[in-house]
Amino acid sequence: MQYLNLGAAGLKVSRICLGTMTYGSSQWRPWVLDEEASRPLIKQALEAGINFFDSADMYSLGASEEVLGRALKEFGPGRDQLVIATKVFYPMGDGPNQWGLSRKHIMAAIDGSLRRLGTDHIDLYQIHRFDPETPIEETLEALHDVVRAGKARYLGASSMPAWQFAKMLYTADAHGWTRLITMQNHYNLIYREEEREMIPLCLDQGIGVLPWSPLARGLLAGKQRSKTIRAATDSYSHQVYGEQVSEADARVIDSLETLAAEARIHPARMALAWLLHQPAVVAPIVGISKPGQLDDALAALEVQLSPHMLARLEESYVPHPVAGI
Repeated sequence: MQYLNLGAAGLKVSRICLGTMTYGSSQWRPWVLDEEASRPLIKQALEAGINFFDSADMYSLGASEEVLGRALKEFGPGRDQLVIATKVFYPMGDGPNQWGLSRKHIMAAIDGSLRRLGTDHIDLYQIHRFDPETPIEETLEALHDVVRAGKARYLGASSMPAWQFAKMLYTADAHGWTRLITMQNHYNLIYREEEREMIPLCLDQGIGVLPWSPLARGLLAGKQRSKTIRAATDSYSHQVYGEQVSEADARVIDSLETLAAEARIHPARMALAWLLHQPAVVAPIVGISKPGQLDDALAALEVQLSPHMLARLEESYVPHPVAGI
């Protein structure tokens, strides 16, 4: 396994981060694996040297954090060797204060995540989305207090316009509050809009990029021709990528599959390798629902892409409407 500093921070993480949205309760989403099926995959990731695990309180309404916490405690090498990330923003109940980035909700949410994960601290506590209804000063001061209380070690953010992220970085610096050090954003071969503003901002500010949906919900793994439960029922995937693959995306996928065939490797492996070659990218957030998928992710670390190969993978891309924020 390869390890890299998380942006400008001294924290070292594996270059593959295991995303845990897939684990928890099938009652939340039909494609989610229940605990019995999830545990072997978390164990496999640990055995492969992955030390970086990403969750969110809203995944399976907390069950994902519980499953992850129990598995890491049983199979893991010890808490001090693990980097656990989770997120706050989305509703965890029907009440008006059970969502968002208010001080009240952040303080309740961090305690809930700590309890479900069975740990006394979160290594990377991330805001899942920007909250336009709460002053960013309130959000950032609350997050700073979470760090000062020892409940989180580092702070990060997820998808938002670059101007909002820049405003949050500036405000934290101006007040001497704990700085956000990561951006978990929507970035892959068929969605590269982040290259316009967010990636340059992250490079300039020393922010570590953690792409979510690195395989575009399976479209970059050759699954566009198959019908999985998730492909049929994941409404968010349809919202982001459409009900059918567009002609523009199909051209990128064809280029990927052609080049992967020439290199005699799986398309998923090459798609992840492309991401790992991109500036500012520290670790793609990879969801694993079958053992072989982790093998592809790990093998991507060894794939070297020449400038010519990178150009072939990128040449068919056309601008997309902003999606995923």
